[in-house]
Amino acid sequence: MTELNQREVALVAVSKTKSKEEILALYELGQRDFGENYVQELSGKMEALPRDIRWHFIGHLQSNKVKYLAPFIYLVQSVDTRKLLAEIDRQAQRHGRIINCLLQVHIAAEETKFGFDEKELHNLFEEGLLEFKNVRILGLMGLASFTQDPGVVKNEFRSLRFLFEKYRSLGLDNCPFSILSMGMSADYGMAIQEGSNMVRIGSLLFGKRS
Repeated sequence: MTELNQREVALVAVSKTKSKEEILALYELGQRDFGENYVQELSGKMEALPRDIRWHFIGHLQSNKVKYLAPFIYLVQSVDTRKLLAEIDRQAQRHGRIINCLLQVHIAAEETKFGFDEKELHNLFEEGLLEFKNVRILGLMGLASFTQDPGVVKNEFRSLRFLFEKYRSLGLDNCPFSILSMGMSADYGMAIQEGSNMVRIGSLLFGKRS
């Protein structure tokens, strides 16, 4: 068994479009990590729900929206450009915070998904990340292809695990790689087998979205 699989797997409940009451029901069962895709929706829920919830932003984030999340966000899982990383760093500095981030890597066949490709990720680390003083890069996140072929999904997860191990080995001060976030309701089992230690589950917890 690999080192990552020996660790506990963190569960992020994907609560986008779900009501405050539905979130609170899971909270009362002990769930503390919730993932949202939309800045305005997340901001409203944060104001209305218990303050010890750890909010994860898991959707595509525009640079001009970072300022709304910077005061409270626990983890931005979807950092997909250097420009976005720089803006998160700038807004974190304004608020006297260090914001945890994951770099989103494009591993899927669909071009509609966001993320760094392997060359862009390489360039990001080659250019150095030490200039960013107010972000802490905790690892990588990826979304597998939407396909019925488990071999494709497994290979995509495996490629992300390889990149995770590669960049973790660099040992950069502001990149204490500890999180490999991959796997959702349809493929979380395979993701865990391939090394994921954080899964994002929505429909299995809240039911199918209408």
